[in-house]
Amino acid sequence: MRKLILLVHTSLDGFVAGEKGEFDNFNPGADNLEFVCSLTEKADAALVGRVSYQMLERFWPTAHTRPNATTSEIKYSNWYNSAAKIIISKTLTETNLDNKTIISEDIFDKIIEIKRQPGKDILMFGSPTTFQYLVDLNLIDDYWIIVYPVFFGKGITLFSLMKDKIKLKVLSTKQLSNGEIALNYTVDK
Repeated sequence: MRKLILLVHTSLDGFVAGEKGEFDNFNPGADNLEFVCSLTEKADAALVGRVSYQMLERFWPTAHTRPNATTSEIKYSNWYNSAAKIIISKTLTETNLDNKTIISEDIFDKIIEIKRQPGKDILMFGSPTTFQYLVDLNLIDDYWIIVYPVFFGKGITLFSLMKDKIKLKVLSTKQLSNGEIALNYTVDK
C-alpha cells in the first residue's frame, strides 16, 4: 500500500505560517528545496487542501520556465506538473481535471482507495485544516517535519487541534544549511 507522508515546514514554536498564511519568516537554505526534491523522487502524487493547492498553482506549474530558475526549482516544477494532485475541498470547482482528483465527501474511503492503487508514495504539503482531518482519521503514515531556527510567536499552527495522542518513531534526521533540521517519523503502531 502506498504511504501518505506529510511534508511540512514549521517554526520552533510550532507555526507553519504567519497569521495571514504567509511564509516570509522562513529562511530556507539553498539545499532545502534540493532536499524536498529528494523526497519527490519516491512520490508520484501530491495531496493538499484547497488553499495550499491554490498557492502551489500560482507558482510551480511555470516555475521551470523562469529565466533565473534554479536547478532545484526546475526539478520540483517538473515533478509538480507530472504528479497526480489530490485536492481535499468542499468548495473547489475546477474545470480542468487532468491529473487532478477533487475529494469533497467520503474522504476516508477515497483516500484508502487511492493508497491501495499502484504507484509511489503520496506527499501531503502543508494544509493545516486538511491535516487535522486526515490525522484524526489515522490516514497519515509518515512525517517529514522541517524545523526552522526561528520563533514566530503567533501564526497558523499544525498540531494544536489534534484529538488523540499519536506515538511516533524517528526514522532519520538531516541538518540543512541554514540551521533547518528535517525530522522523519513514522507512526508507531
